[in-house]
This record gives sequence, structure tokens and C-alpha cells, in this order.
Amino acid sequence: RPKKHTNSEVPPVDSEDFLQALAGVANAPVQSGGQAKLLNNGEQFFPEILDAINKAEKTINFMTYIWTKGKMSDLVFEGLTNALHRKVEVRIVLDGFGGTGVDDEKLELFKKAGGKVCWFRPAHLGKLTRFYKRNHRRAIVIDGSTGFIGGAAIEDKWLGNAEGPEHWRDSMVKVTGSMAENLQSAFIQVWTDTYGEFLVGRKFYPHQGKHEGTKDPTTSKHVSIISSPSSEFHPISNIFWLSIKAGREKIYLTYSYFVPDKTLRNILKEKAKEGVDVRILLPNDYIDGNTIRWASHRYFEELLQSGVKIYEYQPTMIHSKTIVVDGKFSIVGSANFDIRSTELNKENILCIVEKDFASDLENTFFQDLKHAKQMRLGAWKKRSILRRLRERFASLFEEQY
Repeated sequence: RPKKHTNSEVPPVDSEDFLQALAGVANAPVQSGGQAKLLNNGEQFFPEILDAINKAEKTINFMTYIWTKGKMSDLVFEGLTNALHRKVEVRIVLDGFGGTGVDDEKLELFKKAGGKVCWFRPAHLGKLTRFYKRNHRRAIVIDGSTGFIGGAAIEDKWLGNAEGPEHWRDSMVKVTGSMAENLQSAFIQVWTDTYGEFLVGRKFYPHQGKHEGTKDPTTSKHVSIISSPSSEFHPISNIFWLSIKAGREKIYLTYSYFVPDKTLRNILKEKAKEGVDVRILLPNDYIDGNTIRWASHRYFEELLQSGVKIYEYQPTMIHSKTIVVDGKFSIVGSANFDIRSTELNKENILCIVEKDFASDLENTFFQDLKHAKQMRLGAWKKRSILRRLRERFASLFEEQY
């Protein structure tokens, strides 16, 4: 990890030069075609996912991090099994840590009906060092033409409308065209390396580079980042830095886990000092990992002193993972704003230039702020010595979160 990032020039986020810079950093092309639709909370995204599954004609590829038995799991397995009965090919990737809560009985019935399943790095004696790096990607792809990406997974806490602590606040994005094919690639990369099966042909990539809507000015331009970080290759961290650096007016982040390294903290502070409106929305004590929250608290004071505005969402756990810059550019996907996502886990994100989609994200951000508490520098400085010691201790393990 370099001690600091520098740049020769960072153009505006809606420019071709900026997208080419992202593409160069990520080693991925700039693409056009397809559209993105923001879906807030299970009340919106779960019916859309089930509807897409029920309309599948050829293939369903389903990859998520957490899969736990319950009502949501039952409905998904029912839809996937019905698809198998329609002669649709269905494949599931389960993470060897996050997927251990899956309903084994339902999974066996799914496999007996013809479904295929693979596990990413399950625990094995003698291979525990491999267990440390997880597959945190989200990619649900129907017929290679419709996909879903975001923070949600399969557990009942993602049902409902974030109406209380038992129902989480989260977002998914429904994508079409080449963006869906990017999600397909995120799935197939893990599937091939884990299951050993190569997925080839138009039932997986139906457009073969010919995407509808490419002449429509409302169509999204985007860069897809499929990250498998190594000790010297951290594409998502670089994308985060470059996207924040390019902000001219406003930068809004919503993350469930926020433990940025020094380089990312510095660029947030730099932009706030320049007068850019930098706001960060995070969970409160409904978070599912208190030590992560304590570690993030370690950096609140330096960010607040620089003019960054920080808020904590109050009604329930907020699990969204989004950035919107200058009302024009958005980042969505599986990655958190922490070191585990940028340097350890397999992740996938989409960087999208499309004003209507960015506007939806920004409007959602401000709706969420209505239910959030702003952290004030004066009050924050008065926190107890015990809390400060707790923060310092938790931050010692920041690279593990």
C-alpha cells in the first residue's frame, strides 16, 4: 500500500477523461448500454428479485455472501426450484463462511431437482489461512440480461421496509444490458475457479457486445470492477480515492462498515477543506459488529475537524454501500468502505455515470438523513476516556474488519 496517492489531473466525474482514468486503474473498459434502477429495502427489491426468477427462461446464476434459513430463504428456494422444473439452468455460489446458515434440507432438494451448488473456500484443516479471505460479492443474474447488485443477502432481516430493528435498511440495484453482463462475469469468475465449469454462449451472454439502448442519451455509462485483491493490487481502494478526488461540489457516502485507511481518510479531509460538501452516513449501535463501529469512531474527530459531516442512522441497522458524487456519478455494489473490502475480500462494484440514477441515490441519502443523528465536534471531544481507549483498542485490528 503506498503511503500517499498523487495525481496529475482529475477531470469532472461525468467526463470521458474521468471514466477512462477509472478504466485504467481498474483494468476494465468503459461501457454503455442498459439501465440501473435503485430499490430500497426488502419491500422493493425482494419482489423484483422473485419476479425475475419466476420469469427466467434459460439461466439463473445466484451469488450472495450470507444465506440463512427462514422465510426469505424458503421463497427463494421455491422460486429457484420451480425454475428448474421449467428446464432453466440454476447455479448458486455460497460462501464457506457467510453461507453456513443455509437450510441444508432445502439445499439438498434443490440439488436433487437439478440445481448446481458450489462453496467458496469452506473451512478445511490444513487450509485455514485460505479461510481468511471471503467471497463477499453479490451477483444475481437472470438470462444474462437482468441482474441485481448491492448490499442485501438471504436472511429475514432483509425483509420489510426498515420499520424497526429486526428489519435492516439496505439497497439493491437492478441492472440490464451490459451492466448485467458485468455481474455475470463476477459470478462466472468465482464459479469457474470453484466448480470447474466454464459457462459459455448466448444463454449467459445474450447480447455478445451488442447492447440495446446504446444510442439513447439516458443510457448509463459505466465501469465494472471485479476485485480479487492481492498484496499489491487494490483496485477498489484506488477507485474510491479517484472518485472522491474528482468531486467538485458534493460527496455523499452511505456505508455499513467504515474503517478507511489513512489515504482514504486524507482525501475525504482534503475535499472537505476545499469546501466540498462531504457527508457520511453510518450505523448507530444497531450495527451487527460493535468493534467495527468503535474502530470507525477512532477517526471521527479528525474528519469532523476537517469539515466532514458524519451522521448515524437511528431506526435500525443501515447496510447500504453507496457513493454519489456531484449528483452525476455513483458507486454501488458489495464493497464496504473498509480495509477488508479493499484488500482482502472478493468484491464487485459498478461505477455509473447517469444523472437520474445519481439523483435517486442522492434523494434517498437525504431521506435517510431525516432519521439520522449528526455527530458534532464539540460534543464528540467530550466523550469519556473509556470510550477513547475502546476506540484505540478496536483500531488496532482495523485490517481485520
